[in-house]
Amino acid sequence: MTTSVAAVDLGATSGRVILGGLEDGRLRLRHVARFPNQPVQLHEGGRLSLHWNIAELYRSVSAGLAQALRDEPRLASIGIDSWAVDYALLRRGRMLRLPYHYRDGRTARGVEAVHGRVPAVELYQRNGLQHLPFNTVFQLAADSEEGDLTLADRALLIPDLIAYWLTGEEATEATNASTTGLVDVRSGQWDTALSDRLGLPRDLFPSLVHPGHRLGALLPEVAAGLGASRTVPVTAVGSHDTASAVVAVPAADDESAFISSGTWSLVGLELDAPVLTPESLAANFTNEGGVDGRVRYLKNVSGLWLLSESIRTWEGPGATDAQRTSDLAALIAEAAAVARPQPVFDASDERFTAPGDIPSRIAAWCLEHDLEPPRGRAEFVRSILESLAAAYAATIEQAEQLSGKRIRTVHIVGGGSQNTLLCQLTADRTGRTVLAGPVEATAIGNVLVQMRATGILSGSLDALRSVVARTFEPVRYAPKAHAPSPSRAGHWVR
Repeated sequence: MTTSVAAVDLGATSGRVILGGLEDGRLRLRHVARFPNQPVQLHEGGRLSLHWNIAELYRSVSAGLAQALRDEPRLASIGIDSWAVDYALLRRGRMLRLPYHYRDGRTARGVEAVHGRVPAVELYQRNGLQHLPFNTVFQLAADSEEGDLTLADRALLIPDLIAYWLTGEEATEATNASTTGLVDVRSGQWDTALSDRLGLPRDLFPSLVHPGHRLGALLPEVAAGLGASRTVPVTAVGSHDTASAVVAVPAADDESAFISSGTWSLVGLELDAPVLTPESLAANFTNEGGVDGRVRYLKNVSGLWLLSESIRTWEGPGATDAQRTSDLAALIAEAAAVARPQPVFDASDERFTAPGDIPSRIAAWCLEHDLEPPRGRAEFVRSILESLAAAYAATIEQAEQLSGKRIRTVHIVGGGSQNTLLCQLTADRTGRTVLAGPVEATAIGNVLVQMRATGILSGSLDALRSVVARTFEPVRYAPKAHAPSPSRAGHWVR
């Protein structure tokens, strides 16, 4: 690679640093670092709370970037993406505490406080977001109730925090800001009137920047610590990982839906304008910012978290990541061979959000709905994948009806695109062709935006996606003629 950029891609369970370059019009990616992202529990305020170990995460990012710079001293840019909604509170540039994990249980008070001042219907008209109890606005309201905002003069979302430590520059990238609940869905600007009504500091977050914006160069002392022979710019990308993943969806037309399948499944469409109808609110669809001003009209559906957390329960805390990966591959093969009909449960039920014994919760859900629970690990895996596919199908049907767009093809990107059983079940239940891949969609979208910003590439989103299509051949899944029709949870797979 003669000219490369580095994508820092932080997921809820692991992170990676990937070098991306262009050769003969095709992308070339190389992993230079992969590391776990493990939250920590702390006993504070009379309860156990869940936090991100952000210092360890930054150490791992720095080690990965140092390796990237050794491999590619002429690195053209660095871009950072991560999961959404979570943030750190700072005062005079110093972090006040470890950022809370979105799965921490403290936000119920925040939901009550926000809806007590701004009804849910009005909130949707202002920010266009589906209701998720961990949305940033609810987390901040919980912080306010606890007095944590009295000292803070700044909040930085996770990728913006990493960028700040690298460059010393404070900014809020717009696609991730759109998930906070504090951005006006129509104007794309901070809704200061909403912040005022909620009693939140209107200048808590720094100014908005958009993907492609040059945030700043590595601080000299940071560059020296990374072993860089020169300074390197940090470029804003679609810092919400789904925004970057959607850039890498190799859609050939306007009749496609996407499923970004990882810890969560983000199921939806790309639109030119938000959908804010009462029906959209009732269906709990969200309107989030995308690259180049597009709208990601989607719904959060539970994802591979159900599998990974189930395996964690079965194997116990001592199991290694390699063991869990091996177990998952074997379990999926066994699940594909399961002949006994399996129950379809509501994969988005909030009882499945917190860490813990997912199989026991699935069994309890089934018993509550007069269904026989799965028996054994393979049946649980089959039930989970059937339930996810059914949720995908129902969500795609809703998206089609609410947006008025016709959907012919479903693109699955991210880790779930490697799950052959899930992809086939999705084709079966949606009755549409599924195109699976690329796996590293988030890192690819991150790389593409950096390349365009640095002049390695040029053109529209369609031009960027054409590079993806030339580089990665998707795996095609056609719906089977005898496949079950899409249906709601609470039944047996036939």
